[in-house]
Amino acid sequence: MATTTNIGPFKVVGTTPIRHDGLDKVTGNARFSNDVNMPGLLYGKVLRSPHSHAIIKSIDTSGAEALEGVKAVATSADFPQLSGLVEDLVEGSLHNFLFMSNNILAKEKVLYKGHAIAAVAATTTQIAEAAVELIKVDYEVLKPVTDAREAMRPDAPILHPRLVSMSNAALRPGGYRKEDEIGEETNIANHFEFRLGDIDQGFKNSDEIVEREFHTSPVHQGYIEPHAATAHWSADGKLTIWSSSQGQFMVREQTSRVLNIPISHIKAVPMEIGGGFGGKLLVYLEPVVAVLSKKSGHPVKIAMSRADVLEATGPTAGSHIKVRMGATKDGKITAAEAQLIYEAGAYPGSPVSGGCQCMFGPYVIPNGYLEGFDVVVNRPKSAAYRAPGVPVAAFAVESVVDELAEKLGIDALQ
Repeated sequence: MATTTNIGPFKVVGTTPIRHDGLDKVTGNARFSNDVNMPGLLYGKVLRSPHSHAIIKSIDTSGAEALEGVKAVATSADFPQLSGLVEDLVEGSLHNFLFMSNNILAKEKVLYKGHAIAAVAATTTQIAEAAVELIKVDYEVLKPVTDAREAMRPDAPILHPRLVSMSNAALRPGGYRKEDEIGEETNIANHFEFRLGDIDQGFKNSDEIVEREFHTSPVHQGYIEPHAATAHWSADGKLTIWSSSQGQFMVREQTSRVLNIPISHIKAVPMEIGGGFGGKLLVYLEPVVAVLSKKSGHPVKIAMSRADVLEATGPTAGSHIKVRMGATKDGKITAAEAQLIYEAGAYPGSPVSGGCQCMFGPYVIPNGYLEGFDVVVNRPKSAAYRAPGVPVAAFAVESVVDELAEKLGIDALQ
């Protein structure tokens, strides 16, 4: 039995350290992103798609522009044309900024219910809400696909007809083929494999084998504070942004890339944050309020409702996981294989690589095979959520290990 040794009191552990932001929060002095106010501030509202999958044939904003009190209207036409090249945002975090831009304001297609299409800035929130109702969008509604396994079928509706499918475990997102370039249409954005040893021989050497399947649905982070952002594009061309975010340098970098303006022209001001858990690592509102501010000549603020957050921001990826493991009577694992299919949402980039790289990590496995799929579906683009992609994969493996141990009559903890 293990013995416990008392090494004396600690300086921090077991004490009650002062929380330096505590006083402002309990007294109401803490300033969150929706608390930003300034002279001339306009209030924005976003028009979102009622359809999960549709071609945008036309957008008529004239009704909104004619409403008294409306100072600016923005659509994807106000964003620069991006090349779709993949770039390293920070520390190996790869992004296709064309995909990011189209997720912020839909261009040719809407790819999920709640996909942002246009935004208005007005003197009051009530006028802004009335104005978005006056924007007329002509849709050609298409059949959606919301399950990754169905999206992989040859007859599935295609989200991106020119999507380039990758084979890269680093989840380097692909782009679009040129319009005159011929290629297979697919919803599989990335497909990769890891191999170790001889998987078939490993299972032949097993005394017991357990194979199971697991399915998890997308889960939202559930942060208390909805997204909100304010931008002021001043006459000298400098842009200041106040927003609810897990990283202001990230806000500055992404906004710079999406709007194609020098990063030195952007100042991102950090505000208190009411939770994020990975869900506030991407920009949704910041480029929109920036464009509205530039067009109107006023600072502009947009605050999402809870419904907006759940409809239009990234949850964790849904998953379909198959795990097969074999072991000898003495509890030694001889082989393990898994297939992971993750739902990326409307644009490539699920955390399937993280699941693949971590799931078998705690075990010595001489023979292994892993197959990962990153699949686009008609859901909001997936985002990080506490160890992205790993908990569901770890749960699948540990469930199989427990059952394997039970079959062998040994303690699972051994």
